[in-house]
Amino acid sequence: SFIQFLCSTPRLNVTSILWKKQGEDATIDCSHTKGVGYNQMYWYRQLPGETMKLIVFTRTGNNNHDFGDFSKDKFSATKPDAQSGTFTVKNVQPEDQGLYFCAVSQHSDTDTCES
Repeated sequence: SFIQFLCSTPRLNVTSILWKKQGEDATIDCSHTKGVGYNQMYWYRQLPGETMKLIVFTRTGNNNHDFGDFSKDKFSATKPDAQSGTFTVKNVQPEDQGLYFCAVSQHSDTDTCES
């Protein structure tokens, strides 16, 4: 199976093209130099002919990653520090072929003002 990974900024580095045999695990590394404040990482997948879908949201210091409707039996992720993370597709099958993306963001806490 052929899995391609893309990123959209020069300050975000990700495994670009990965070839794996059926049944193997495919792990993608993503890192950035935007600063430690960007400690949230999102992993997306776009299958041929489909729209991009969020598979997992990860955050530094939280090992209970949010996979939404996707199975932890099929996917896993790590977030060892603010500026890096990994994503794994387990037991790669032909239907896993597609584009995989990582994105990062800052936490969106808002300050409150009291009078």
